[in-house]
This record gives sequence, C-alpha cells and structure tokens, in this order.
Amino acid sequence: FKENRKDDIWLVDFYAPWCGHCKKLEPVWNEVGIEMKNMGSPVKVGKMDATSFSSIASEFGVRGYPTIKLLKGDLAYNYRGPRTKDDIIEFANRVAGPLIRPLPSQHMFEHVQRRHPVLFVYVGGESPLKEKYVEVASELIVYTYFFSASEDVLPEYVTLPEFPAVVVFKDGTYFVYDEYEDGDLSSWINRERFQGYLNVDGFTLYELGDTGKLVAIAVIDDKNSSVEHTRLKSIIQEVARDYRYHFHRDFQFGHMDGNDYINSLLMDDLTIPTIVVLNTSNQQYFLPDRHIENTEDMVQFINNILDGTAEAQGGDGLLQRIKRIIYDAKSTVVSVFKSSPLLGCFLFGLPLGVISIMCYGICAADTDGGLDEHEAAKKENGDRELTDEGSEEEQEEEKNGKYTELSDGELKQKDIMEKKKD
Repeated sequence: FKENRKDDIWLVDFYAPWCGHCKKLEPVWNEVGIEMKNMGSPVKVGKMDATSFSSIASEFGVRGYPTIKLLKGDLAYNYRGPRTKDDIIEFANRVAGPLIRPLPSQHMFEHVQRRHPVLFVYVGGESPLKEKYVEVASELIVYTYFFSASEDVLPEYVTLPEFPAVVVFKDGTYFVYDEYEDGDLSSWINRERFQGYLNVDGFTLYELGDTGKLVAIAVIDDKNSSVEHTRLKSIIQEVARDYRYHFHRDFQFGHMDGNDYINSLLMDDLTIPTIVVLNTSNQQYFLPDRHIENTEDMVQFINNILDGTAEAQGGDGLLQRIKRIIYDAKSTVVSVFKSSPLLGCFLFGLPLGVISIMCYGICAADTDGGLDEHEAAKKENGDRELTDEGSEEEQEEEKNGKYTELSDGELKQKDIMEKKKD
C-alpha cells in the first residue's frame, strides 16, 4: 500500500481493534465501500489497523481513532464531518474531484445552486486572486465546493463592483469578498461556509469555533410546540434573515434542541426556552439581562454585545479552568451513577473503602503506640514507688546490687567516706 497508493485515490479508515467508536463505524464503513464501488467511483475504500502499522499511521499524522483520510497524490485530507454513509461519500466525491469546477452555462449554475446551500464562485480570468482562490480551495475543499464562472453565467440580479471577484451565494442572496473589509480570503471563506441560520448540535458548534463568529442560539425543546419555544426560534430566524447584511460578518444564528450541551459549556443549568450568545473562541457567553419579547429586543441585545455594554460571563481564565475541572468531575460521577449505580459504587466505593481502611490503620497504630509508652511510664513510676516504700531487706539487696556494679576504686572511695562519717 505504501509503495503503490499514489497510483490511486484512497479513502482509508485508520482504526484500533479495541476502540469502541471504530467498532461503531465498521458497518457504516462497509456500506460506504459497497456504494462507492457500485457507483463506479475512482476512489478506493480501505481500512488499516493503526496499532499494527503504527509507522504508516504516524506518517499520515494519525493521532486518534477512528481517523478517516482521503489520500490523493502527496496530499492527505482529514474528514471531520458526521460519521454517516452519505456524509462520508459526499466528502470523498468532493475531494477526489477537481479543486475548481467550471460552470459553463446559466443552466448548470442554477442546477448547482439548487444542490448546494452555500456556493463559492470565482468570476473572471487569470489573476493573482485566482491563484489565491486555488490555494485556499486546496485547503478548504474538505468543507465545501469551489466553482468558477464567467460574468454572463451569473444571474441577472448579481452586480459586481469589479473583476475578478469571489462571490458566495447563500440564504437567497450573495456576498462579494472585499479584501479591505474581510481580510484574508481563507478566513473569509471559512467564516462564510455556513448558512446564516442553522440547526446547531455539538459537532456544528465545534466547527463554528473555527469561524471566529459569535453564535446566537435559541435553546428550545423541538418536541415542545408551546408559544414561547416557537416565538424565540422565530425571533432568531427573523434577525438572521432581515439583518443579515448588518450582522453576518460577526454573528452566526441558529437554534439548539435541548440544553445538555449548553449546560456543559456554561457549567450551569440553563432554563429553556432561552437565548444565549456564545463566543466559542474563548468560552465566554452572554445572557440577555431582560426578557426578549420581539426582534427589536434581540437586535438591541446584539448591539450591546458589539459595543461592549453587555456583560460577558465565563471565559478561559485560571479560575474558570479550575471550575470546569470540578464541574466535569462532578458531571462524570453523576452520569456514572445514573447510568449504572452498581458500577458507580464499585468504581468510587472501592477506592474510598481502601483509603478509609488505610487511614484507620494509621490512626490505630499511633494510638496503640501512645498507650504502650504511657503504660511503660506508669509501670516505671510504680516500680520506683515500690522501691522507696519497700522493706529493709529489699533496700539492702538493692544497695548491695548497686555496690556490685561499682568498680574497686569506687568501692574504696565509698568505704573511706563512710569511715569518716562514722
């Protein structure tokens, strides 16, 4: 494989036999291989045990399992999307094809626009901007398609200030790249590759972190059709649609079903339905200081964030990191006990029991030692009292015993002193 892989385009799943996520992906991966073969794709599908062939896995930068890569010539493209059959196949077909796909006619442009909710198009001839566009496409084709077209192929409603130009079509309108206002082309495309309004989940929120945009979310229960849930979702949708020219550079809009993922980010129980604005780059968040009644209230809230008058909470400071460690530990313990109380008792009860026994043993050993010393001291004092109050025979024996322990010189000296005394 290492010697011949450059002869073909390969879609490879690098896995570990013990990895639970890899085992979950296996049936999906088999379906991907079968469908790619049936549709006559030039992409070959395979999988490799990265633990057995660790040198090859390291060569391709595999650091976790499973890792899906499309290998095309000297390039290796990481797949970072949902692990579903359709998403993986769509990724393979996109990356395996040409970097820039031409749109030769208006009919083709309309067909492609219907298929892709977000469409990047280079308009014009050869230029330094096109070279940059091709360079960015080689990097970001893992996320989106890139096209090129002439001016007469574009719809009549499109008006471009100058040529060449890079245009993104989405949300029923279009935005033209402006180097002075939008900065680097790669950063601009990365920011604009999402629709203005999204159904946000944990994976999408992680991807939005690369855009640098603030994310305004209506946190609701999709199964709850009450007026309040529907109203907050509609407010976010209206702002995303009616104020897109004002806020699309700085804000991404959407709604999220349930508050579990948001709670883990905020380290708090967020009451739903509600609205929250997240800064995924530094883990700060903003909550409205008053009830959002209508679109105007939401626009005012966004403007307060932009001008700095809204109070930011959270962040990635030292105190917040310590708080997050404690919160994650607490959440882990609670989730283990909720899912399997017996397993939780075993995992946490056994170590605590061992530690308790060790502490008891240490304390008991110190107490016994202290009692022994006390008893020895008491016994010694008792012996002394008995000696002082004993019979004359015992005292005489003790005196004789002491004499035997003295040397000859000391005995002579003692006799002389006693004679003098007499």
